Amino acid sequence: MKYVIQLLVVLFACTIGKICGMGGGVIIKPALDALGLYSVEVINFYSACTVIAMSGYSVLKSMKRDARQIDIKMSSFLAIGAAIGGFLGKAMFKRIADNLGSLNLAGAIQALVLLLLTFLCLIYTLKKNRVKSLKVANVFLCVIIGFFLGGLGSFLGIGGGPFNMVVLYLFFSMNTKTAAENSLYIILISQLAGVIKLIISGTVPTFSVGILLLMMIFGILGSEIGSIANKKLSEKTSTRLFELTMLLVMALCVYNAVHLGLKQFCDAQSIKHVDLPIIRGFFMSLPMPEETKNILLGMFLS
Repeated sequence: MKYVIQLLVVLFACTIGKICGMGGGVIIKPALDALGLYSVEVINFYSACTVIAMSGYSVLKSMKRDARQIDIKMSSFLAIGAAIGGFLGKAMFKRIADNLGSLNLAGAIQALVLLLLTFLCLIYTLKKNRVKSLKVANVFLCVIIGFFLGGLGSFLGIGGGPFNMVVLYLFFSMNTKTAAENSLYIILISQLAGVIKLIISGTVPTFSVGILLLMMIFGILGSEIGSIANKKLSEKTSTRLFELTMLLVMALCVYNAVHLGLKQFCDAQSIKHVDLPIIRGFFMSLPMPEETKNILLGMFLS
């Protein structure tokens, strides 16, 4: 059942990611953390590959339909900067995890940082009409902005998420739909560079080829559904959907920060043997179907 939920999460994330330009990783990463099926490193890899499939399909389709939708020059320099920053972001996460001696604690820090930054993005999006946007044209500045975007996205394991959109609003005066197309192009290049580096360095984590292929297929399907929906949505509706998605991401981050923090600081065996009756009693008392209760209980104890 968890694997079915995983694929539905990918489908939902990539549908919303296409509409809002977030790529899907910003939902896939915290959602898979919450399901507790894989290690943080495997989740980052699955998320990155799924986003590459989804954004690659979307970008090729958009350019075939209307190449003018994507500002190739500006977005390419942003993507180059993001790819370079992405290498630093991955190295920074690995360094923190090694220093802490725990991927769980590093994952909890990821969740807290993502929570804070997503909250700031939400505040800006709600107030953006009161903030004067810029029109950056300098190539060097594009690379620098992309560098910080890539570093953040890679450190958090999400590709770009709402950060790309806010930067494209603020520094390049784009509306939501145009920003979404350019954001996916930036995410594609930066995530592709990151995965290629993993392959070359021989640091790809152990993963299931079958699960990865299914996730990529569902990612492409989500992109297609999002593309169809996008044609029927107004600019205002797309922006509202973007804001609601950020609220969902923040809720997942709170759950993951608490969950991963508990896994690190509490003795797992003690919790399962001493407190299991209390924990089970709490979940079984919730007003929801039996199967849903068991899934939530399994996620909490995983």
